[in-house]
Amino acid sequence: MAVKGSRILSYEARDGFKVDALLTTPHGADAADLRRIPVIINIHGVLGNFLARGTPKIFPSVMLARGYSTLSINTRMAFLGQIMGTGIFPEAAWDVECSVRALTKEGFENIYILGYSMGANIAVDYVDRSPDSPVKGLILEGCSYSLPESQKKRLDRWQSIPRYDDVCSKARMVLGAEPEISKNDQIFIIYRAWGDSLNPSDVEMFTYKTWWFMRGPEAARAKTCDIMDGVSVPVLFIHGADDDIVFPDEPRRLAEILKAAGNSAVDTTYVPDAAHDCMENPDFSADVIDGWIKNIEGRKVY
Repeated sequence: MAVKGSRILSYEARDGFKVDALLTTPHGADAADLRRIPVIINIHGVLGNFLARGTPKIFPSVMLARGYSTLSINTRMAFLGQIMGTGIFPEAAWDVECSVRALTKEGFENIYILGYSMGANIAVDYVDRSPDSPVKGLILEGCSYSLPESQKKRLDRWQSIPRYDDVCSKARMVLGAEPEISKNDQIFIIYRAWGDSLNPSDVEMFTYKTWWFMRGPEAARAKTCDIMDGVSVPVLFIHGADDDIVFPDEPRRLAEILKAAGNSAVDTTYVPDAAHDCMENPDFSADVIDGWIKNIEGRKVY
């Protein structure tokens, strides 16, 4: 049963991976109201929730001020996941799956998902694979058209060391013919991944296996453009007007795929005075999300 305030929920994904999440609900609402109040699952980008700034940290408080509940989850992609080998992208959908199940068990009736950056791609993957999910809508913030395509373009732009194709070749050699079950993995560094210097701020680190399933040429579940047509729930794209990581045409192209597939409940908003993190303009972003959910719910939020 839903309980007012903030508390930690712990539960397991289908493979036994433990998910810890912070559930925040409005004060002053009775149990019946708490069940009906929309709750938004907050899925982080590469850093994970709680230690990251921006959306992962700010989102619960700005939505709580507007009367919403939130569940901030840490998936297996968080923190050192892509460096220590646990962050296998397709498996992150299981972390969302068990989070939805946990909220349903708590009694919540109106579940939404906000995916930030890479978390947006994870959210799409989950919904595409879960046609019977009770989730009522997706909010996709800074969503990449395709994580492998974005990686290749970025590494080519900065003339990374090693280059994208060189990483592919080495990953094939290290992981062998069956990457899914390969036990032969290694940590590696990509220099000039985010800029033209060799400084740590422009470096990326992965294992070959985590890279292969998130950024590699055969990372099918990370190619959001190829699975977007499987999303039938309402979708809101919010995108920083000054985003310098995901290009402004990417949410537009994804929205076109949805509409071509017959999903007419698609909205796109560009957030002024915000880059990749829309919570650089928190009130504007939260008001857009608030209005969008109220439109879906057809009533005022409790």
